[in-house]
Amino acid sequence: MSGRTSSIARKVVMALSGLFLVLFLAMHFSMNLTSVFSEDVFNQISHFMGYNPLVQLLMQPVLIAGVIVHFVMGIVLELQNKKARPVGYKNYNGGANAAWASRNMILSGAVILAFLVLHMSDFWLPEMVYKYVAAHPEDPTRYYHETVEKFHHPVRVGLYVVSFVLLGLHLYHGFASSFQSMGWNNKYSKALTGFAKAYAIVIPLGFIFIALFHHFNS
Repeated sequence: MSGRTSSIARKVVMALSGLFLVLFLAMHFSMNLTSVFSEDVFNQISHFMGYNPLVQLLMQPVLIAGVIVHFVMGIVLELQNKKARPVGYKNYNGGANAAWASRNMILSGAVILAFLVLHMSDFWLPEMVYKYVAAHPEDPTRYYHETVEKFHHPVRVGLYVVSFVLLGLHLYHGFASSFQSMGWNNKYSKALTGFAKAYAIVIPLGFIFIALFHHFNS
C-alpha cells in the first residue's frame, strides 16, 4: 500500500469511526432528554439498556472500540500532518491557514476523551459495581435519582458544559473533514452539510441544557 493510499485509508477509518460515534451520541442524547420530561420513561429506557444482552455484550464493546480507534487515528493523522507541513513548526502560522477548531482537533479530542473518562467513572463504573461486584438485585426505579445526583455539584456541571462546547467545535469541523474524506460531493452535499452544522450545535447545546436543568431543579 502506497503512502498516499495509506493516508486516505486512515482518513476514511477516522471518518467512519467518527460518524459511528455521532450516531451513538444522538441515541444517548435522545435517551437523556427523557429525564427532563418523565422520570418513569427515563427509568424504563435506562433499565432496558442496562440489562439488555445485545447492548451490554455487543453494542458496548463496539462503542468502546470505536472511541479507541477514532482517538488513535486522530493522533496518527495529526503527526502525519505535522510531518507534511512545508514549513517548520516554529514558523507555522496556524491562524493564517485554518480556523481554531481545525487547528486544535487533537486538543479538543483529548479534552473530550478526558471527559469520557469522567463520565464513565460517574455512570458506567458505578453501574458495573452495582450489577457485577455488589450483585444488587434489579431496581428499575433507581436510574433517575442516580443521574440527577451527579449534577448537584457546580464544578462537575461546569466541566460538562466546557466539554460539550468543545464537542460542538470538534463536531463542526469533524463533519466537514469526514465528508471530504468520504468524497461526498454531490447534489445532496449542501443539505447534508447544513444538517451536520445544525447537529454540531443542537446536540451539544441539548446536553448542556440537560445538565443545567437537573442542576437547578434538583
